[in-house]
Amino acid sequence: MRLLFKLTGAALAAVSLSPIQLIADQGDDLAKQLANPIASLISVPFQLNYDEGFGASGDGSRLTLNIQPVIPFELNDDWNVISRTILPVISQEDFTPGTSQSGIGDVVQSFFFSPKAPSASGWIWGAGPVFLLPTATDSALGQDQLGAGITGVALKQVGPWTYGALANHIWDVGGGSTDINATFFQPFISYITPEKWTFSLNTELTYDWNTDSANVPINMTATKLIQIGNRPVSIGGGLRYYADSPAGGADGWGARMIVTYLFPK
Repeated sequence: MRLLFKLTGAALAAVSLSPIQLIADQGDDLAKQLANPIASLISVPFQLNYDEGFGASGDGSRLTLNIQPVIPFELNDDWNVISRTILPVISQEDFTPGTSQSGIGDVVQSFFFSPKAPSASGWIWGAGPVFLLPTATDSALGQDQLGAGITGVALKQVGPWTYGALANHIWDVGGGSTDINATFFQPFISYITPEKWTFSLNTELTYDWNTDSANVPINMTATKLIQIGNRPVSIGGGLRYYADSPAGGADGWGARMIVTYLFPK
């Protein structure tokens, strides 16, 4: 089970500017908020991942499109709750030689309760529940098990730098055929240039306590904030390398493409 994680940015104040003026005048703010997983900007990221090396023969490959709508809600003057859904659409081949599967995988639903203001030391944080929903359309694409747990993130933004970590843990909560006891840990760091390029490095480590095995892709990406029509959009991509993986898991190098549609207020 891999919980790929990318939440995005806080809302712009309503001003009488054209969309291109918004990018020019508010681009620094938007780009910085995109690097903050628990800021409160409505966004819809599309993250396309290609990985290979699966199966006993190592010939298996997988293409995964993660659709990740992020919707913030204001609880009161001091707190927000941010809903993030990860819906994977998967196509894979030769996990077992000569076979292929495609369809929807299991949905991951997270809720982050986060103070609106950073702490006195500048740290931004959020925490809440996370759920694994057994929505897979093929048994080879999911866990066939409802899961639930806790998630949290802490980060700091200093000038063009953003650094921090996200973690969650999910257990099975009964009714299915799969035991789930997995920890996800994602340290991350990013740098934003004056031209609105964001260079990011993170590790998406998932540790399965039932099998004592780890899945450790290291992701290196570059994204650019641009304008498409009247909509600010972040586009980019990069490479990933599997430092470790369980038996039959992905191996070697993979690729990632990212398109994030932003909906500032």
